[in-house]
Amino acid sequence: MTTAATHLGQLLTEGGIIVMPGCFDAMSAKLIERAGFRATFMGGFAVSAARIGMPDTGLISYSEMVDQGRNICSAVSIPVIGDGDTGYGNALNVKRTVRGYADAGFACVMIEDQVAPKRCGHTRGKQTVSRKDAFTRVQAAVDARDEGAGILIMARTDANATEGFEEAILRAKTFVEIGADITFLEAPRDEKEMRAYCERVPGPKMANMVEQGDTPFLSAARLEEIGYKIAIYPITLMLAEIRAVEHALTAIKRDTPPQDLAEFAHLRDIVGFPDYYKAEKKYAVD
Repeated sequence: MTTAATHLGQLLTEGGIIVMPGCFDAMSAKLIERAGFRATFMGGFAVSAARIGMPDTGLISYSEMVDQGRNICSAVSIPVIGDGDTGYGNALNVKRTVRGYADAGFACVMIEDQVAPKRCGHTRGKQTVSRKDAFTRVQAAVDARDEGAGILIMARTDANATEGFEEAILRAKTFVEIGADITFLEAPRDEKEMRAYCERVPGPKMANMVEQGDTPFLSAARLEEIGYKIAIYPITLMLAEIRAVEHALTAIKRDTPPQDLAEFAHLRDIVGFPDYYKAEKKYAVD
């Protein structure tokens, strides 16, 4: 049976860029799969907002993230990349995080080099750990993978914002040498930096498309031309949901019927009522 990691690994070898809208719960993940996307990304920003209603500043815990991820991975058949933040502690914590994300069903876990508690890559106040600590985290993640976790490792650096572009490139290159399957240089400031990263660092690379973020918001075709293999849109669906929910709430407050709603039958179909009824009939007791 093909594992989630194997499935994602196959996608990485195929032609074309992999577009991954970001999910934050099982419903959003199911909608992404139903829309025909080949994979999805569960980011800490959106999960923190959806699950605890708080900012992505290290407030959400490992257990909350992995629990949310388990529900998401169980709801879909496409590979899911999970945000593992800083690994939630020292090297041994990183290994536990990698194993926990693998057990939850993730295809890949992202480990980054921010100081804990970390924060969203497109907000102010980021700090990164030393090179040695960054490399140790990634080594621990790779070791956990190689010791049987059965999950891909994405190594992320936020050093562009703290130490400069050349330091970020050095870290990304070293992550590849350590054995990371995918690298992610967060928040390049312009297309020149994006292209330099793709040209100078080997292996699959991920672009983070955040609306009104620090990185140029480019089309998937343009990102592929630059050299990226993965393009994620981590908060797009949440931004769309917020606007739609606010409009519906305004209508209800005004005592007018909300507009542009999905049909109730469509909702029942998405969550699986038709399949449930078939199974219920199969196992019915006379």
